[in-house]
Amino acid sequence: MVPVWAWIAVIGGLLLVLAIDLWIVDRGEAREFSMRQAGYWVTFYVILAIAFGVLLWSTFGPDKAGEFFAGYITEYSLSVDNLFVFFIIMSRFAVPRAYQHKVLLVGILLALVMRGIFIALGAAALERFSWLFYVFGAFLVYTAVNIVRQHLKGEEEEFNENILLRWVRKAFPTTEGYAGSKVTVKIDGRRMVTPMLIVMVAIGTTDLLFALDSIPAIFGLTKDPFIVFTANAFALMGLRQLYFLLGGLLQRLVYISYGLAFILGFIGVKLVMEALHASHVSWAPEIPIWVSLTVIGATMVIVTVASLIKARIDARKGEEPHPEQV
Repeated sequence: MVPVWAWIAVIGGLLLVLAIDLWIVDRGEAREFSMRQAGYWVTFYVILAIAFGVLLWSTFGPDKAGEFFAGYITEYSLSVDNLFVFFIIMSRFAVPRAYQHKVLLVGILLALVMRGIFIALGAAALERFSWLFYVFGAFLVYTAVNIVRQHLKGEEEEFNENILLRWVRKAFPTTEGYAGSKVTVKIDGRRMVTPMLIVMVAIGTTDLLFALDSIPAIFGLTKDPFIVFTANAFALMGLRQLYFLLGGLLQRLVYISYGLAFILGFIGVKLVMEALHASHVSWAPEIPIWVSLTVIGATMVIVTVASLIKARIDARKGEEPHPEQV
């Protein structure tokens, strides 16, 4: 079991990094986030995650480190898919490009807090009700099949306002336009929220909905709440910069859905097999973490390379690659 001091150190370190990140975003005049800046920050967060994994290896051994890396790659891969919806949200709310990085940062910070609560509840439930592993496994397999089905049907990515977002719209008077990066303004003596707050809530709550498949997926790789939380945290922290770095490249990742569906299906089957193994079913294998890490990493490399090759072939034919349909 991970000691309390490790939780305190990690959460404190994450808050410090996020505070520095937020200060850099807020200082001076609002400006667009350049590709070069995004590249630096993505590299920084990836190196930070690798360093944390190495630290886990030296402190708790290779098994914990392997679980972290497998969980981190899975969460990061699923996060790439989430960026499509983020693009739709930004377009729907017509967020000025200069303020998009702040919207993403605050929205993701909200998602991180809510995911922390979700992870704590999930860990407690799994500890008390072992049969939930079968439910999680079946749900992941169902989600994988549904992703492929939607992709084959060519259904377009949509954003539907959730209950919390609709409540915020009704509960608080909202200005018609943006007031810089402010989330509230005072007009004629009346305090009103701006669309900036609405879109932050939209990003945060939408990302929480994505956790409905990503959290069960990572619990299929590790039962340790500490690993689940840190893998989620490091994946989310680099998501904002990844949004600006990938940009139009997302439209070229035409096979990403198949890769993510395969990963979710694999983890779902792994969950069921390990639950059966724990129930002393002789034929059910226990899949080691290095196998999971290899399958996840290889899958993402293959679908990325295949997508880019297809995009190049389509470009030579004079065709525009179609946006990813999930």
